[in-house]
Amino acid sequence: MPVHKVKGGYKWGKTGKVYKTKAEAEKQGKAIYASGYAAGGLYANIHAKRKRIAAGSGEKMRAPGTKGAPSAKAFKQAAKTAKKGKK
Repeated sequence: MPVHKVKGGYKWGKTGKVYKTKAEAEKQGKAIYASGYAAGGLYANIHAKRKRIAAGSGEKMRAPGTKGAPSAKAFKQAAKTAKKGKK
């Protein structure tokens, strides 16, 4: 996601902190990508988390219906945009 100018400074992404300078916002974006951010969608995030858990990160998958867990609506939306697998 690019850095864009907003009221009061610059922002990386759609939500989050507003930085006074563009350089600070770009630095934040680089840090986010370096930590493993990928704009791959719901299933990419799930697979990335499973990979981190398998590597011993200590994280746990959230139970369905709990706060922060993907909703049924999110899965339906992801299914609409999913790529078909190769046979």
